[in-house]
Amino acid sequence: MAKDSNPFGDVTKMIEQFKLPGVDLAAIVEARRKDIEALVEANKAAYESMQALAHKQTEMLTQAMQGIQEAVKEAASRKGGLPDPKKQAELARDAWKKTLVDMKEMAELARKSQADAMAGLTRRAAQSVEEIKKMMHPK
Repeated sequence: MAKDSNPFGDVTKMIEQFKLPGVDLAAIVEARRKDIEALVEANKAAYESMQALAHKQTEMLTQAMQGIQEAVKEAASRKGGLPDPKKQAELARDAWKKTLVDMKEMAELARKSQADAMAGLTRRAAQSVEEIKKMMHPK
């Protein structure tokens, strides 16, 4: 869709044909246009956060796979075949810590994206209330 096109233009022209006393139909159409823009922005923020979460999950999986490869290489290179229990405990502890850090980071990404989307919708809701107040008190 071209940026110059206005899907509300035709609707506005059509509504303006019906002149209702005391009702500013153009203002009503404009308010609904702003509502739709706010929803589009909220959806865009949600989509971008989904992409960020997917990227983070891919990064986590890649790191986990690299860790597994390194552990297998180390085990294969050991003479005697038995793994060092201290080393295994250390690897498990480090993996657990990394998992907790990653989970916290993903939760923060999700929280921030929800907060950003809600902030835009809340701001538009407040604007809408003000617009309705102005429409109730025509000049």
